Amino acid sequence: MKRFTPFVSKRPKGFKHRCSVSVKMWKVTIGIFVSGLLIVILLALTTRLAGEDSRSGVSAVARPGLPTELAALYPDAPRPPIKSPRRIFHLGHSLVGRDMPYMVAQLAGKGHSYSFQLGWGTPLKAHLAGPEEIHGFAEENASSHFEPLPEALANPELDVLVFTEMIGLEAAIRYQNSSEAVVELTRRALTANPELELLLYETWHPLDEGDWLTRIPKAWETLWQPFLLAPAVQTAKAPVRVVPAGTALARLAKKIENTSGGLGGITGRADFFSDDIHLNDLGAYMVALTHYAVIYRQSPVGLPHQLLREDGTPAQAPSPELAEVMQQIVWDTVQSSPLSW
Repeated sequence: MKRFTPFVSKRPKGFKHRCSVSVKMWKVTIGIFVSGLLIVILLALTTRLAGEDSRSGVSAVARPGLPTELAALYPDAPRPPIKSPRRIFHLGHSLVGRDMPYMVAQLAGKGHSYSFQLGWGTPLKAHLAGPEEIHGFAEENASSHFEPLPEALANPELDVLVFTEMIGLEAAIRYQNSSEAVVELTRRALTANPELELLLYETWHPLDEGDWLTRIPKAWETLWQPFLLAPAVQTAKAPVRVVPAGTALARLAKKIENTSGGLGGITGRADFFSDDIHLNDLGAYMVALTHYAVIYRQSPVGLPHQLLREDGTPAQAPSPELAEVMQQIVWDTVQSSPLSW
């Protein structure tokens, strides 16, 4: 009688090795899956926290650009033009100056009125603190168009507040608490007049600091938007429109410098400045056009180009050819910027 021997299949050569490899592959696959899942969870958590911080006023000044919920406050298309005259208050420093607002008034025509409070390189924080903190207060405001900030905000006839920050922005943000000052200014303005329209005036940096043309858009993305515009919009819970003067000047300079022989006797960016930072009459005209286009939501093409300074003397006028180019660049800049609509 034969003894029963259970059948045991023989494992082929290499079977143990192949099993080991298969197990390792499964482990790797599972590891990748788990890692991916953790990344997705972390990203979702980060996004949620960012949204919570934004609602509490944190992320609005913590990352470049506008958070999605703030950008959504702006219209999808340019708003209708404003036909009636407006009253404007300009808050700033020598990059506002006395002549530029006077030029805006001439471009706008009968009925437009304005006032200002200026200083020498004045940060918003100093304007909020009062005259004793504003260097050059007496000198810069020796004008019939001066109006103290508290009185201007309390004026029920005021339609628009145009404000800007000192130059350079990095120092203002770090040492002059720009974001907090913007929040406080916005609160004061809208508490006094809930219907007041706020405009942020984008300026520029000195001509002798690095690549001027590339620094302007970089500063807009990394400084102006996150540290000045976003806190204002977050506080207002409404659009704070932008006067993109620095951007318009950069586009004008690029156009002229890329044109053989220049335009209307002008060959480069320096022809719009009286020194490395301050505008001459031609530069003031370009910035005034930009203010007009945003304040009235109208094209400046065809407007007068021979204007006066605040003291009544004739300003240096661009040639008709150059004026037309300046006006068109301003309008193209404003139309292509949803934050200016």
